[in-house]
Amino acid sequence: MRLLPLLTAFTSLLSLTVAQKSTNKHQTFADLASSSKGSKGVVLLNDQLFGDLTGPNRNFTSVVLFTALDARFGCVLCRDFQPEFDLLGNSWHKEHPKSDGLFFTILDFSVGKQTFQRLGMSTAPILMLFPSSNAGPGSDQPIKFDFNPSDITPAEAVARWVTAHTKHTVTIHRPFNYVKLFSFIGGIIGTATLSKLAYPYLAPALFSRNLWAAISLVSVLLFTSGHMFNHIRKVPYVVQGRGGGVSYIASGFSNQLGLETQIIAVVYAVLAFSAIALCLKMPRMESSGKQKIAVMAWNLVLLVLFSFLMSIFKMKNGAYPFFLPPLIA
Repeated sequence: MRLLPLLTAFTSLLSLTVAQKSTNKHQTFADLASSSKGSKGVVLLNDQLFGDLTGPNRNFTSVVLFTALDARFGCVLCRDFQPEFDLLGNSWHKEHPKSDGLFFTILDFSVGKQTFQRLGMSTAPILMLFPSSNAGPGSDQPIKFDFNPSDITPAEAVARWVTAHTKHTVTIHRPFNYVKLFSFIGGIIGTATLSKLAYPYLAPALFSRNLWAAISLVSVLLFTSGHMFNHIRKVPYVVQGRGGGVSYIASGFSNQLGLETQIIAVVYAVLAFSAIALCLKMPRMESSGKQKIAVMAWNLVLLVLFSFLMSIFKMKNGAYPFFLPPLIA
């Protein structure tokens, strides 16, 4: 009977000691975060501090960035991501000067070789979240963040990841970019100045009906001939046809080839120029004889090219019912 009170007292004393150690550990890292030599709010670790940070009986959550910033290691992603991680720790420290149970820390390979070897890490950067011991089952297992290898991972993405795996809400506070603002204002002023100086020389071209008509005509020819379709579908230029020859016309109205598009664009361009010549140029000819010859010539061009165009439609689909002499009977 006397043993039970002694056991209870010993258990209480042990719990009190563990709680006191956890509190002291939390305060130690909170002081390190406030007095950090690097970015404010980011604790620089070594092998010993990492062991203390991730040891048992911790009542706080820690985010550890395993990195290799020394130029000898050539880790470009490490150097690119470092400012984003500093911004992350700084944003948290601004809202929570006492850390409030969440620490952002960095362990560089140059001062943490033993930890890298013990954890079997051969690449960097690696970002891990070590939950609090009081987080429940599985809290002894760190959570790894997946970096985007093709682009710089923004601090906002890491903040959302930390918020999703902890009870803490991390908000990023980016400093105002005055360089971007002044560059934008300078660009507007420069553009306005150049536009004002160049306006007397560009005005005739900007208000030229012929120029805008030519631009419109070229744009229409590009899009109606299927130029955009080729870029979207990545169609081949030509394909191998029957008998080992080269086929430049794709079968079916929903398919086309690169060379086929260029042929159609040229046909459309000549047809458009023929129509423009008949409407604008022919009435201005003073000689009636030359005018008749020119009209007959342009009409012949229209007839031949329309016939060729319909023959292409017939090649793409044998069931096409229309034809136009002289090329198709």
